Formats: sequence, C-alpha cells, structure tokens
Amino acid sequence: MTKQAKTKNTSPAPCLAVLGTGSDVGKSVIAAALCRIFADRGLRVAPYKAQNMSNNSGVTPEGLEMGRAQIVQAEAAGIAPHVDMNPILLKPTSDVGSQVVLLGEAIGNQTAMDYHRKKVRLVRTANAALDRLRDRTDLVVMEGAGSCAEVNLMAHDIVNLPMADYADAPVILVGDIHRGGIFAQLVGTLECLPPHFRARVAGFIINRFRGDLRLFADGVQWIEEKTGLPVFGVVPWYDHIRIDPEDSVVIERPAAVSAPTDGMPAVAVIRTPHISNFTDFDPLKGVAGMSVHFLETPQDLAAFAAVILPGSKNTRFDLEWLNTSGWQSRIAAYRAGGGHITGICGGYQMMGLRVHDPDGLEGAPGTTDGLGLLPVETVLRAPKTTTVSRFSWDGIRGSGYEIHMGHTRLQGGRPLLTVTERNGIPVDDADGCTADHGRTIGSYMHGLFDTPALITRWLTEAGLTGMDVPADGGLEAKRQQYALLAEHVRQHVDVDRISELLKIENKKPINFIKKPT
Repeated sequence: MTKQAKTKNTSPAPCLAVLGTGSDVGKSVIAAALCRIFADRGLRVAPYKAQNMSNNSGVTPEGLEMGRAQIVQAEAAGIAPHVDMNPILLKPTSDVGSQVVLLGEAIGNQTAMDYHRKKVRLVRTANAALDRLRDRTDLVVMEGAGSCAEVNLMAHDIVNLPMADYADAPVILVGDIHRGGIFAQLVGTLECLPPHFRARVAGFIINRFRGDLRLFADGVQWIEEKTGLPVFGVVPWYDHIRIDPEDSVVIERPAAVSAPTDGMPAVAVIRTPHISNFTDFDPLKGVAGMSVHFLETPQDLAAFAAVILPGSKNTRFDLEWLNTSGWQSRIAAYRAGGGHITGICGGYQMMGLRVHDPDGLEGAPGTTDGLGLLPVETVLRAPKTTTVSRFSWDGIRGSGYEIHMGHTRLQGGRPLLTVTERNGIPVDDADGCTADHGRTIGSYMHGLFDTPALITRWLTEAGLTGMDVPADGGLEAKRQQYALLAEHVRQHVDVDRISELLKIENKKPINFIKKPT
C-alpha cells in the first residue's frame, strides 16, 4: 500500500460487503464504483476479496500475483494493488483442480477436497490480510463470490457472509435484472440465508436495467415492502464505459461469427477451454472501425485480419484441444494463406514446436507437439515467473506484466521484444519470437496492447494502416473509465444512505491526476 499507515490505537476501518445473487451479476463493477466514489470523498479505500477463482490475474508492483478484479478496484481507488486485497487466488487447471496462489505466490495444484482440508489455515491467512488492510485505510470494500446463498457450500464459504460476519460489515446484495427474475433473485437469496446472516443484509442494488426507470418504481416498492429492506439504487445498462470484467464467464459459449463481409476489419481470438487474461485484448475493441470476436467453434479464418491465441492456465490441454477440435487445420490454412497470427503467453507456447512438462505441472508428465507456427520450444518448470515489466518493440516503449511457468528457447527466428526492466530492476533481455517476415509473432508479455503506439505497430504488422487508435492507453485511460463508472453509479445509487451504514466522515477529495512516468 502506498498510503501512509494509520496511527496506532485507532479503530480498524469499517468494511462494506458487496455480495451477489449469482455469478456475473456485477459485484466487481459495483465494488469498483464504490471504491472510486468513496475515494473521491477523500477516504483511503482498499478493495478486498478473500478468495478469488479466476484465470484472469495480474502482478503487483512487488512482483506478486493476484486477481485482476481487485487490481481494477485498487486502480479505481487510486492506490497500488497489494496481495492483501486478494490473499487467496484459485486458478482452475481442470474441472476438479486449481493452482493455489497464496499471498501472491503459487503453492501448487490442489483438488477441491485437498483445498477444503486446509481451510483453517486459509481462513487465518484471509482474516489476517483483511486486518492489515483495515489498519491502514479508512474503508474496505469487500467483494463476494458467486451467489452468497449456496446452502451446500455455506459451511466452507470464506468469501461471502462468513467473511462479512468476521468484519462486522453491512451487506449490499446485488442482483442482475437483465437476466430476469430479479424478484426471485433477491427474495429467494434472503430466504436461503440463516437468520444471523440475513440480518446482516442492509439493502439491495439492482444492476443492468434497460428502459425507463420510472416503469420499475412499483417493482422497487414491492421489493422494499416484501423484504423490509431498502433498494439503494437501480443502475441502468451502459455501453459508454469499459471496465475489465472479472472472469471469462462473460465470453463463455461465444456465438458463431459469420466471416466479415462489410469491409470492416475483424480480429479473431480463439477461446480455448482454459483461457486466461482474456482482457489483454480489450484495448483492441477501442480501435474505431475494427471488431474483435472470441471464437470457440472451428471455422474458416480467411476473412479475419488477424488471429490471436490467448494465454492459458493449462497449455498442453488447450493445445490438444486445438488439435482434436479441428482448430489446428484451420489455423494452419490461415497461415498458409498469408494470415497474421499472434500468441500471448500460453498461446505463444502453443505456437512453438513442442511443450515439455517433465515435472507434471499441468497434469501427467510428458511432451505435446506444438502447432509449429514459431521456431521455439518450451519447458514448463517452477517457480512461476511473475513480473511487472518494461519493454520496447522496435524502439516503441511499453509496460506490461509476465505470468508463466517455464522457459521458451528460440530455435530460429528472432526475438520480438527487448525487455529493459523487471520488478523495478534494470535488465537487458529479450522476449518472444517473430517469424514469417512478421506475420507470425509470440510473446509472454501481457499488456502488449495497453500502449496506443504498440497497437498501431501491431496493426501495421497485420496490414492494417490508418486505423483510428485511441490516444490514451494504460492506467490513464482506465482512470477515465473509472471516473465515468463512478458518475454513472453515483447518479442512480443513494451513496449517502450507504455511507450512513458505515459511520464514516468524508475528507478532502483525492485528485486523480496523471502521475509522471
């Protein structure tokens, strides 16, 4: 944390818990908005999620790994991310197992049963992290996971109501009206809760409303009369704000995409089963006159200006999936036709000749043949590389982060990037590979598209010149989006009423200005 610590003998900061009626109802975005709103009021605010299950992660300034949702919320609050904000991160590697990241460091793969056996230790770790945050802030905005009313999991839950109970936090229950059944979502959730947890719910926020808000006034009245709890606000659907989503549920089962025929260039991202850090490509969606599509079902790629293979939490599994699903032949045909292919992190590893896993980090030990698109070979080995990095591509400087197991060696081609700094330490290193006169490239660098000049450089490699790339990128562009989000929520949510629950005073507003690089 970059803010000055609280003086001793002061009370721990209050906590506000933002829990949900289900997955992808908007908890993380509402929490980010509240972080920014209360920071605007001059409070030192920190986000917190005891346990996050996601393959969408990032790296702190100390070189430790945590969930991207809490990184987003920290950025919204105007502070640096810290692993205390997400002490436990589970990165699914299969349907029954996950890599466990504890306080920013991977401690191995575990099944759900193994994980539950270690719950006592993990609860202590999560509680201690929250205590440290409360000691050096004015407010902690806690986010829940999935539905807070999963009765079969409640005894093992360390994210939702048990954690709110530990923090003595009032709970705001978020429901998504867009998916339908909002009355059942809210009332049903309360009915599933034991009395002591139900008493902790202070009210509701209804998210993603489409249409005239006045037409839902009787709905608000019914909810308040039925539950005896206030609806703090109804947040309308928005299309003018871009906030990194928390998890890949937002791109599950993407619809089939017809080959573009309208003259507008399009980029295809192959949606592999264990896709990770899919938000790497969000900046490309800001390029005017270009569309970005996630594709799962194999199809002809000839009409796409570029194809991207994203990161993966299980490279060898996803590589086998590409081979058996029919994607491998489609990608090979695209390359033979002169198409541009980019691989990031696990996608970069898959593009090589072979991926070796001698220690069984991703499953049974062994070797899997790669797609043969780049002259590189990868050996998966611990420990995991987690760095905040600075780099350049043909003299254009950028910053990003690296999260990967293993090392990749070039058997030909040439490096793509020059790495100049890792975790604040100057280095003189190379990353990635480029071949086929720049038509086939790969890199470990997440954040490659966060710098507008690098987007332009990449578009040029793909044969797309003269595109309208946004002028701002990176954290400055994100801060603008957090300000828009805060204003949108502030207009439709009674934040003063929420503030009264916390018994906190507003302070001198924080200036969210661009810091010198």
